[in-house]
This record gives sequence, C-alpha cells and structure tokens, in this order.
Amino acid sequence: MTAIIDVDTIVVGGGMAGLPIALRAARRGPTVLIEGDLLGGTCLNRGCIPTKTMIHSAKVAHLARRASEFGVDVGEVSVDLGRIVDRKDGIVDSIRSGSYRAAARSDDLTLVEAWARFVGPHSIEADGEVYRADRIVINTGGHISIPDLPGLADVSTLDSTSALDLRDIPEHLIVLGGGYVGCEFAQMFRRFGSEVTVVQRRPHLLPAEDPEVSTVIEDAFEREGITLLLGNEAASVTATGTGLVLSVGEREVAGSDLFVAVGRTPNTARLGLENTDVDLDKRGFIVVSDQFETSASGIYAIGDVVGPPLFTHTARDDAALLARHLFKDANISTATRLVPHAVFTDPEVASFGLSEAEAEAKFGTAHAGTEKFRGVAKAKAIGETDGFVKIIANPDRVIVGATIVGPDAGNLIHELVVAAYAQLTVDQVRDAIHIHPTLAEAVNAAAGGVHRPTSA
Repeated sequence: MTAIIDVDTIVVGGGMAGLPIALRAARRGPTVLIEGDLLGGTCLNRGCIPTKTMIHSAKVAHLARRASEFGVDVGEVSVDLGRIVDRKDGIVDSIRSGSYRAAARSDDLTLVEAWARFVGPHSIEADGEVYRADRIVINTGGHISIPDLPGLADVSTLDSTSALDLRDIPEHLIVLGGGYVGCEFAQMFRRFGSEVTVVQRRPHLLPAEDPEVSTVIEDAFEREGITLLLGNEAASVTATGTGLVLSVGEREVAGSDLFVAVGRTPNTARLGLENTDVDLDKRGFIVVSDQFETSASGIYAIGDVVGPPLFTHTARDDAALLARHLFKDANISTATRLVPHAVFTDPEVASFGLSEAEAEAKFGTAHAGTEKFRGVAKAKAIGETDGFVKIIANPDRVIVGATIVGPDAGNLIHELVVAAYAQLTVDQVRDAIHIHPTLAEAVNAAAGGVHRPTSA
C-alpha cells in the first residue's frame, strides 16, 4: 500500500496562476505543485507569449510591405517562417526556464511533474505517490475544443498549438471560427503570405465585441485580402489530394489547411473530481464562489478552469486574491473587479466594463464620448488611423467602461481602467494634460466629447 504524504497545500496545475500561489503557499509550509505538462501553462507555452511574438513578426512583414508609404524602399519582402518559429521558441524557453528556477529555489516547494488525479476528498495521486492536504488549489486550465463537424476526424487540422510550430507557410488557410483566436491567426498568416478565408457562423467577427468594433476589424481584414464568410455555418469537410474542401452553406471552399478555433474546454474530465464533492457546471467548469471556494470544503479553483473570463491577467489576479485570502485572512471578492481584455489583431481591440447599451440598461441613461483615430495627429503620422476610443460614464459622469479599437489599444486602455478603478469622472480625464503628439490624445479627446446623455 502506498504511503500517504501529508503536506499543508497541494496546487494542481503550474500555469500562470498555479505557480505564483504555490510559491506563496510554500513560504508558509510544505507545498506540492503537480504539473503534468510544462510550467507556465497555455499562456507561456501555447498562448499569449508565443502567439504575440509571432504576430509581431507578421506586423514587421506588413510594415515592410508598406514601407514605400513612408518614403522608404526595401525591395521585395520575404518571410522565413522557420526563423520566426526559432525566435519564438527562444523567447518562450527563456521565460519558462525562469519559472523552473523559481520553483527550484523554494525550499518548501516540491514540484511533481506528472498528471494528477483525486483518489479521495483531499487526496491526490501523482507519479505513483499519494499526497494529502487540507488545502488544495486547482489550476488546470483548459484545452482546445473540437467541433462536431462531419469529416473532421478524417482531415489533418491545425489549431492554436500546432500552428505555432509550422515551418512552411500554408498556401490557403481556412480558419473555422471568427473569435479572437481565429482573427489573430488569420491576420498573422495572411501577413506571412497565405491566402486566408475565415468562416464564421455569427454575423460578425469578434461577436463578443460591439458591432462597431467588429466592423472596423472586418474592413481592415478585407483590405488585407482576407476572405470573410460571415453568418455561415460549416456543414462538413472532406480531404482531397491537395488539401481539403469545406462545405459552407451552398458553397464549397477549397484550401490547403484547416485551422480550428471554436473555443476551449476546461481540463476537468481526468481529475477524478467524482471522488470529491466538487461541483461542475454543464460545460464542465468548476463552480466557485466569489472567493474561489468550490462546493468541497478546503478545495479552491482559480484560472480558466472556473470559466470565463479566460485571460492570463485574471488568472494572475485570482492567484493574488486567493493568496491574500488564505494567508493574510483578507476579505476578497471577484464580484466587483474590473477586467480589461484585448484582442491582438491590427488594429488592436481593448475594452472593459459596461458597454453603452449595458450602461443605459443599468442606469436608465448614460454618457458616451467617441474620438476616431483618423482625427489624431500621431495616428496620422504613423499611418494607423483605423478605429476609435469610446468612453462610457454613468449619470454622475463617472467612468464605467470603455472600448478602444486602434493602434496600441491594449496599452491605451489602462489609463481608463485605472480611472474607473479610482472612480474618476470623464471630466478629470479630459482635464488631465496629455502629451502631444501621442495616441493617448484620443483618450483625452473622447473624454472631452462627453457632452450629453446617450438617452433620456
């Protein structure tokens, strides 16, 4: 019979939230971190870092092709995808090695590199050992969802993991799904040189965003030569000698490669949660309270495994909040936190808080101000004038939300996130001096454009 190893804390999953909370727990007592894959989770190994690294290479290629617009002649532009992948791998490896060093430096942290499975209410088996703790944190993340599409099992497909290791540029990439993953990869491969078609069953790309945001992205994609089949459901896919054919409505689209981007599924099926009192929702996500408590006493869950929003920055915040709750007895809650997000297309998309319609529904009336980048001097200077800044305020003119679609939106949004967190008014943002010429002047101008309620 295997001896049970008692510890203070077990953390299952060493992603961008699991490792930080395991390190904090180890300062208080013996802690086991169990990870069956690589430290860093999806974000570091297959998500945020590698994709944004390659997206930047794609933008460099795009800017090189536009060089003549800025009075610069560079000649023919070619893309070496193998070198781009090598650069990506080097960056990921350097960051990941830091995670392993941090784990090794922690005297009271034991890293178990194996898959974990609950074998009792507070007991977990991994690598032939059974560990037990009164306090367990689950951070197992999610994996790529596979759609129920006839013929898909017979076709070689790409996804947001496998596409990162391609060394040959696809001739014609068909992207199934128009969410943020599908859009980012579609534009990236178009800029690498692929013909790209996006098939989206919803009427717009990025359906979680306001339609006016989607319109900006759709116009930009079409100018770059990306074919958009919006409001179209894929019916089946068939392999051919040179690739595949995707049936979309009454059309048949022939391509060399199929990229599947239709969402993510939580990693809960293999955890052995049936041996605990942990409840799951109908999609398989772990149900938690505003303090990350599951339905089982002493078991907590953080990150993507608890469901949307599926962002690294929220997972990190989950870890920080839970650590304060567990180790400093802080009264924490996720109920009122402001969660910004970004889509790293070009132009970028970033938003947080309430939309204009949501603010009107909540308050009865709302204030909104918009500034288009085509009116911003710095945007004209750098040749990136697509998009706008839109700020939403409540009847007292306090900022409650914002959307930016345009150059560097993912950075620009933070001024407004902090303003909303501090409950500042649009007038205070308007009156703060913004450097000229900068893209941030669009934020200043949007705040100054809030003159009257959007509805009565």
